[in-house]
Amino acid sequence: MTDLNKQQTKPLIRTGLAAALMLAPFAAAQAYVGPGAGLSLLGALWGVVAAIGAALLFVILWPIRRMRRRKREEAKAAAASQGTQQNRDASDSSQEHSSNP
Repeated sequence: MTDLNKQQTKPLIRTGLAAALMLAPFAAAQAYVGPGAGLSLLGALWGVVAAIGAALLFVILWPIRRMRRRKREEAKAAAASQGTQQNRDASDSSQEHSSNP
């Protein structure tokens, strides 16, 4: 380590140590959370978890829904093109029969 790095890290270490010593007595703080506040906290937590879960679910399912929709549209288009081809064949054959008296 160079002298410049040592000079920069010493104040950071001192500041971090001072902050840890000042906050150490508060680490073991015990507080009573009543049933109303506890249920409110749990309800809010479940709401956040459900919102994040729903967002992830929609993000994951979006490409699958789009793929299924595209396949369905392609199948409809293929069926429609086959139907029009069959209609053309049927109309061609009926014209051939009607043109020959």
